[in-house]
Amino acid sequence: MWLYLIKAKSDVFNIFKDFKALMEKQSRKCIKILRTDGGGEFTSGELEGFCKEHGIVHEVTAPYTPPR
Repeated sequence: MWLYLIKAKSDVFNIFKDFKALMEKQSRKCIKILRTDGGGEFTSGELEGFCKEHGIVHEVTAPYTPPR
């Protein structure tokens, strides 16, 4: 699990792209699943298209689901 603190929700897509590149380079593994809440910053067409293009399954958790 990784945690990034960001200043604006609009930064999510660019930070995710940078994170993906860094993580895949360091681990030599690819991201297979991205699990997020249903916030607008995670359900943008831009992020959805990026995930689809790179073969990443984007799972959105159900509203008000408590963490495990």
